[in-house]
Amino acid sequence: MKVIRIILQIIILFAFSFIGGAAQQLFHLPIPGSIIGLILLIICLSVKIIPAKMIEDGAGFLLSFLPLLFIPAMTGVINYPSLFSASGAALFLIVVLSTIVTMIAAGYASQLLEHKANQRKEKKKCSKHVS
Repeated sequence: MKVIRIILQIIILFAFSFIGGAAQQLFHLPIPGSIIGLILLIICLSVKIIPAKMIEDGAGFLLSFLPLLFIPAMTGVINYPSLFSASGAALFLIVVLSTIVTMIAAGYASQLLEHKANQRKEKKKCSKHVS
């Protein structure tokens, strides 16, 4: 049953990507369709048209395979030995530093979101006890 739920949730996520791609094609927007789909998903989650539980397991499943998507990109670098020159070293440094900054920003953002979620839970508990 859980496998079916994950498959359905992945289909929902794919549908948002497909809708974003269709909107990009239809309106000739300079933004990639996958980004438009992501923005639509964020809007639907924020307005609570789609509850987070509706895509939670599917998103978690996809995120567990995310590191595998970076391996082909890294092995492709072997085809370009010029990247190992002086400018390649600068490029490597930029990639490493931007990865570190992204990881730190993602960590802080997730901690902030968890903190706000805990505050909401505490407010709900307090309001239930007061009533």
